[in-house]
Parts: sequence; C-alpha cells; structure tokens
Amino acid sequence: MYLKKPFWSDGLNSNSQTQSESPVSELVNALDKQRLYREVTLALRTGLRDARAEFSFLRVRGLKSILKFLRSVAESDSTINLFCHSQSITDLQVIPVLFEHSLKESEDQRVADLNHIFTVEPLKITSPSTDSEVALALRVLEGCCLLHRESTILAHQHKAIPVLMNILSTRGVLEQGACLDALISIMLDSSANQMDFEACNGIEEVAILIRDKQVDENLRLKCGEFLLLLIGHVNGRERAPMATIHEDVRRFLGEKSASLIWAASQFGSTLDPEQRLTALHIQARRVLESLDLY
Repeated sequence: MYLKKPFWSDGLNSNSQTQSESPVSELVNALDKQRLYREVTLALRTGLRDARAEFSFLRVRGLKSILKFLRSVAESDSTINLFCHSQSITDLQVIPVLFEHSLKESEDQRVADLNHIFTVEPLKITSPSTDSEVALALRVLEGCCLLHRESTILAHQHKAIPVLMNILSTRGVLEQGACLDALISIMLDSSANQMDFEACNGIEEVAILIRDKQVDENLRLKCGEFLLLLIGHVNGRERAPMATIHEDVRRFLGEKSASLIWAASQFGSTLDPEQRLTALHIQARRVLESLDLY
C-alpha cells in the first residue's frame, strides 16, 4: 500500500484556499476518504490472507506487506484514524492473526495414532515459524499497538506478555531485540499488560540477559534501553501497577545501576526525537558500564 495522492486532487492544489468550501472540494474530499478506506481494507485483507497461510514463507510475505502498510499509515492522522476504525472489524484485526499463527508456540507434529490413514481427510501440517517470521510478527505487533491503543487490549486477551517472555528467554538475538520493543509498546497505557509483566518476573528475565557477558553486546544495550523506557515512560505514573519495579531493579542489578537507571530515565522531555534517541543510547551504555560483573 502506497497511499498515492489521487489524480483528481491535482487541480485543487493551486486554489485550495478559495475552493476549500466549494461543492467540488467537498466531493473531492469525500472521494479521497473513500479511496483511502478501500486501500486500507484491501491492504489489510491481502496481508492477513498470507499471514494466515500454512507455510512460513507465505506468512513472512504477508507480515512484510502489513509492516509496509503500517509505515505508510503512520504518515498522516487521517490514515491512522482509518486504520483504527478498521481494527473494530473482526475480519481485519491484525493482533489475533499474529498470535494464532506466527507467534503461536510450535506444537508437536508427531502422529498420535494411525486413524487418519483410513479417513478421507489428510493430516494437516503447518510449518513452524522461522526466526525472521517471529521477528517480523513482533514488529507488526509493535506498530499496531503504537498506532491503535485498543490493540493492547487484544494483545492481553491473547496472553501477549507470557508469549513474549517465552520468546525473550528461548529465541535468538533477532527475535529478542524485536521482543523488547514490542514489550514496551504493549505495556504503554495498559495496566493489565504491566501486571502480567510483573507476574512473569519480567525484570528478572531482562536482568539475566543484561548481566550475561556471553550475550550479544547490542542485545545487552537494548536491555538497558528497555529498562530506561520502562521506568521513565511506561511506569512513570503515580500508583503504577508495577509497584515493585524499582526494588526489583535494585535487587537484580545492584544499588548503583538501579540509581543510575532511575536518574537517567527522567531525561529528554525537552529534546527532539533524534536527540532523545541518541541520549537513550548513551544512557544505556552507562547502565552497562555501571554493572558489577564478576
């Protein structure tokens, strides 16, 4: 989905101010809105069709299509609103498809009995999710939750936090990095997901990764960024669900690191996005350096 400018609006660009209230302009706006809705619907239906496929390579194709669609949608408020409206339609909801297919734990494909041999219907086999598929699904999950806040509710209904914590502890670096970003997005303004994270001992799982010298350096930095964002933005309100988060960080990472994380997590409110990202990287590096690794 590219959301190209409609050809019928070209003639209005030069006189947009004078024609802003004309019947022609109103007609063009109505046509444009209908066109965008059709494109949103078509892009979602096409991507979700592949994302439900039995074969991993087809699901990857669908996830790439949906991810490109979400990046296009994020460019304007009008398309974001259309996407949010689309997620109220069951057939167009992205989150359930992610957890029912790409993020579903691989089941044992062994045959329990031979009864299927004597039936007409063949045994249905679904290929397991590859590393790239899981990472793509996590990126799509992140995008949906950032654009559409109600997607965090759908994620909670599919037990998103336990699923993601399992990925964080068992999968490779590619999926773990995407998992940390997805965790932040589904916990923003979601008390239910935050409480699930606390129940799953989420801080301890992240602390295990960040303290392990054998873990990829970039992933450890990602863990540091995760903790900074978690404390500074996700859990920054009064009477937050994760009441013991500061004590957990102190217990698993030590007093020095906990104090640094708390202080550093308060940074950047007046910085532009690019400066904020740079500051986040710097602070995450300092968190790693503060750890007493023996």
